[in-house]
Amino acid sequence: MTKVAAIIGGGVIGGGWAARFALMGWEVRVFDPDPEAERKIGEVMGNAARVLPMLYEAPMPKRGQIRLVETVAEAVTGADWIQESVPERLDIKHRVIAEIQGACPEGAVLASSTSGFKPSELQQGAARPGQIVVAHPFNPVYLLPLAELVPSAATDEAIVARAKEILTAIGMYPLHVRAEIDAHIADRFLEAVWREALWLVKDGIATTEEIDNAIRYGFGLRWAQMGLFETYRVAGGEAGMRHFMAQFGPCLQWPWTKLTDVPEFTDELVDLIAGQSDAQSGHMVIRDLERLRDNNLVAILRGLKQQGAGAGKLILEHDTALRGPLGEEVPLVTVRRVVPVDWTDINGHMNEGRYGQLFSDASEELMTHIGADRDYIAAGNSYFTAETTIKYLNETHAGEDIYVTTRVMIGQGKKLKLWHQMHRASDHELLATCDQFLLHVSLETRRSCPPLPDVLEAVEALAAKHAEAGA
Repeated sequence: MTKVAAIIGGGVIGGGWAARFALMGWEVRVFDPDPEAERKIGEVMGNAARVLPMLYEAPMPKRGQIRLVETVAEAVTGADWIQESVPERLDIKHRVIAEIQGACPEGAVLASSTSGFKPSELQQGAARPGQIVVAHPFNPVYLLPLAELVPSAATDEAIVARAKEILTAIGMYPLHVRAEIDAHIADRFLEAVWREALWLVKDGIATTEEIDNAIRYGFGLRWAQMGLFETYRVAGGEAGMRHFMAQFGPCLQWPWTKLTDVPEFTDELVDLIAGQSDAQSGHMVIRDLERLRDNNLVAILRGLKQQGAGAGKLILEHDTALRGPLGEEVPLVTVRRVVPVDWTDINGHMNEGRYGQLFSDASEELMTHIGADRDYIAAGNSYFTAETTIKYLNETHAGEDIYVTTRVMIGQGKKLKLWHQMHRASDHELLATCDQFLLHVSLETRRSCPPLPDVLEAVEALAAKHAEAGA
């Protein structure tokens, strides 16, 4: 059954929500009176479609359609999830929420992207307060998984549970904020850092670029994988957090910060910061900056995914959830994926080592299919590759949608020979081939031996089926 998401307000955040839902297989309806909305959402979707699939080894769901509609009612009728992303003015939000609730299903999640308002403020005067919750994301919504999920005392528990389920299913992390507070959790923290940064620039201590460098070359990298408190726990050494607090706690009394004071937002301060920012990044247009940001985020997130840490662990779990069993086609389609940016070399081509990884992934999928899976390996049995011959037939670039087919050429006793072919999905052009020979091995003796009967039967059946189809 098709799931429907309604996006009310198609700016940077609304467009990001639309892209993530569509790429996760939802039908998306967008209402935005801006005459440029279609172009803007199309550009956001273009960015998202290029990079989000790079995070996954699993094939992505069939992409849902994004459709701009003429009215709020048309957008929300029959919707499962409604995301309000209109400007941060409470009167506008109240008016839009009233219009939404006049046409939407009572059981739909009605979520607001607000970064500052509490859900109880949004619920004032609403026909169904229990339907309303805050789901505050971070830009770009299609890559960053955090969504602060903030209910009020009036929000129905069933709506909160449904919101968690849906956010998790589209690859996001619903951070349940248990108590209402202005600006929720993350933006309160960011506001403190932002305020301190403004003082550093205003007082001539640092430029905008120097402050950014302090973050991206230092603690920002630690925060990406460990956050704040776990980072400081490590800083405490073997004695842990208690030692860190004892060592650095007294400095909180020192006059280091101006967090309780706000710099006057004068034209001079705005000119100073804007000028420094132009000098820092003004040579790049916004789309180039977005592309650079997205490429960097993909590489960082994939690195964290490989280690099963931070946001990477979340993506790894979602990737696993998206995987399904192989079909029965001949040859088997063992891999469907997009080439990630970190698989390419200086020429922008997929580098040689990644072809080997791709064909290895294809073999792993076949192993799972025949029963030689993790449990089989844990019991002391496995197939080891003895020889491969890879031929590179055409270029492959980051962002290309590819697939691999695998045929069992020999499946007799302890011998297994596979023939892999890598294709571009758009035109099915053959990009590379791999002739792979494997031997079944006992992990106890590290010597070759016959597979266990169930696996051997599955291998022989596939070999016979593939031979018949190829005859």
